[in-house]
Amino acid sequence: MAYIRALLVSIKEEFARLEQQFAIPEVISSPGYPELAQRYALLRKVNNLGQEWIRMSSSIAEEEELWETEEDLRDQIEDALTEDRARLSKLEHEIKKLLLPPDPNDVKSAIVEIRAGTGGDESSLFAADLFRMHTRYAEQKGFKVSLLDTHPTSLGGFKQVIFVVEGGGAYGYFRYESGVHRVQRVPETESSGRIHTSTATVAVFPEAKEVEVDINPKDLKIDTFHATGPGGQSVNTTDSAVRITHTPTGLTVSCQDEKSQHKNKAQAMRVLRARLKSLYEQEQEAKLSATRRKQIGSGERSEKIRTYNFPQNRVTDHRINLTIYRLEEILSGNLDQLIEQLREAIAEKVAL
Repeated sequence: MAYIRALLVSIKEEFARLEQQFAIPEVISSPGYPELAQRYALLRKVNNLGQEWIRMSSSIAEEEELWETEEDLRDQIEDALTEDRARLSKLEHEIKKLLLPPDPNDVKSAIVEIRAGTGGDESSLFAADLFRMHTRYAEQKGFKVSLLDTHPTSLGGFKQVIFVVEGGGAYGYFRYESGVHRVQRVPETESSGRIHTSTATVAVFPEAKEVEVDINPKDLKIDTFHATGPGGQSVNTTDSAVRITHTPTGLTVSCQDEKSQHKNKAQAMRVLRARLKSLYEQEQEAKLSATRRKQIGSGERSEKIRTYNFPQNRVTDHRINLTIYRLEEILSGNLDQLIEQLREAIAEKVAL
């Protein structure tokens, strides 16, 4: 409450300062006016919500005081309090979302890479669980999921799976999933009932269009090979799988899920452009391994963003110290309860 109240005071003061500036002709004609106008429009929305928040807070305070003194009316007052507190919470949620700085990449589609980390076969099975969780979340959001590359195991897991989530705003949701995910559970192959800890890594990149990344065809080394299935066996008799190496950076991308060499090459180029865009946006030039370490670490158990504990039915996001005891619900793709709180936490830190 104190944080929101202080924030709204600051917003109101900035809003008033901008109003005064807009009365100066030189400001309106200056090159920076469009940016100021955008900021003013945002502050006006926040300020309007803030005034409603203040009114609602005062109403709740009055109702709480009445509840203490009017015993005969407590049932009605409790109903009003429940409704008003829910509205107050919704207002806070809307204010925090408005203050989250926009990322120009948020409106783009997302390329998601999931790789098994530590834990052997159990890690690859967990990678498959994460793949299902994220594809279901995408479907709930109305996004389209297309596989780009898979490396399945004989047990039904994945050593690696790469897919694109297509739709405006996909990256804005999925970018919060980048990092090391840890699972604690008893594997089906464990006869003694001992809990194992395994990891899988998730990396999310905004999809880059051709005009955003200039790739010289002379910088590409393209190899073809037989596509392989679980266990490494060949699954076709033609060299339809494609591996592309960007020689200046050392980035290597391979795709094999399509039956056509041409389609696999096109898919590999989508992934390569996204990785190069991410690489070029870094302050210093680096190889893919260094860029990925910043995002997902090395895959060790200690470098985790989230833990999925099956015995306790618990999911803990370590970035915001949030624990939810609805593991199956989250694994079914209901990630908003995590992602929305992550978005709010970031907005709050930025506002402070």
